[in-house]
Amino acid sequence: MRRQWGRGHEDRDRVLGLRLTLASLAVALVMIPFSLLLVVAKMPVNELDAEVAAELHEYAHANPLVTQALAVWSEAFGPWPWRIAVIACAAWLLHRGAPRLALWALTTVTVGGLLALALKIIVARARPHLPDPVALAPGDSFPSGHTVSATLGAGVIVLLLLPRLPRWGRGVAWAVAAFLALSVGYTRIALGVHWVSDVAGGLVLGVAVVAATTAAFETWRREQGRRPAAPLAEGMAPEPEKVTHD
Repeated sequence: MRRQWGRGHEDRDRVLGLRLTLASLAVALVMIPFSLLLVVAKMPVNELDAEVAAELHEYAHANPLVTQALAVWSEAFGPWPWRIAVIACAAWLLHRGAPRLALWALTTVTVGGLLALALKIIVARARPHLPDPVALAPGDSFPSGHTVSATLGAGVIVLLLLPRLPRWGRGVAWAVAAFLALSVGYTRIALGVHWVSDVAGGLVLGVAVVAATTAAFETWRREQGRRPAAPLAEGMAPEPEKVTHD
């Protein structure tokens, strides 16, 4: 009986992992042509890219203290701090007996990050070349990896926290998450290491991956007999994961 119970849980976990991965790959099928159209076909947004880059570069040189603060903010909420925060949340979820939520969180940030890296390689867009740059960054430009990581990390953490927040606090949590993602994106443009469209693409990719894996997780929950939930309002798991010993 225990062996059958364990095998059943392994099968359900395998199905959940497959759903999350396929949902994320579906995002790639949409994002790759979107990225190529945006960058390779030279849509008019590139005129905005150049104008904003020039204006913010001039401001950065005129205000070195502000520029230094933006650089600190960019790294304080950069990719690795978000990854560490999500890994810590996943460890806490495992400790609390919620392995499937931990799997969702780790899959979301991992697959989202890999998709961003793949898009950078496929699109191969050069970063801004500005006179006397105030900051430098390695690799290709589109999409902004910092923006993708901030969007993924903030989205995952808020969705995990929502069930534990009062109703009024849920809107505040989403507002803070949006501010963090947008502010990180702004710092990358202001520091001259990304174009506006790089940040826009990062935001779109991050939101799309979180939405896809959230929808996959919610579909899986319903198939397991859980009540339908509204993740944006209630979070990923309005009720604790149940462990049965049938």
